Amino acid sequence: MKKISIIVAIAQNSAIGKDNKLLWHISNDLKRFKKITKGHQVIMGKKTYESLPNGPLPNRKNIVISDDKNDKFEGCITVYSINEALDLCNETEESFIIGGASIYKQFLPFANKFYLTRVHKDFDADTFFEVNFNDWKLIEQEDITDDTQNNFNYSFLTYVK
Repeated sequence: MKKISIIVAIAQNSAIGKDNKLLWHISNDLKRFKKITKGHQVIMGKKTYESLPNGPLPNRKNIVISDDKNDKFEGCITVYSINEALDLCNETEESFIIGGASIYKQFLPFANKFYLTRVHKDFDADTFFEVNFNDWKLIEQEDITDDTQNNFNYSFLTYVK
């Protein structure tokens, strides 16, 4: 079985973004994301890639999925379907799905691990990520209630199928 993991931060109301931007800045979440994904391949849609402030994520193999055959992204592997991206995943190395919403949704049936930052607040958004948590088993939980940079609490959760 291929090792496909989803990594995402979701608000209480399932919000993940607005206007192709994140809804919050959580330094601890960004550090966790970097620690977990470093040295692995990350798979994202074109809009997610375009939202990255400095191009490809360093120390990771960046795979961008686009439906435009003319698209090429410097420093990345460009593929043109979910199946092409799946072909680049293997059984020994964990591959991370990092967004956006439609990419998450399409990979959800193939994923066997789920790294979630649950933000305990509702946000105004135009992009959401719905998941049926009954399909997943919680194996790790860390609640953050003392982050002075944010006016909300959040939890780092890890699930497996």
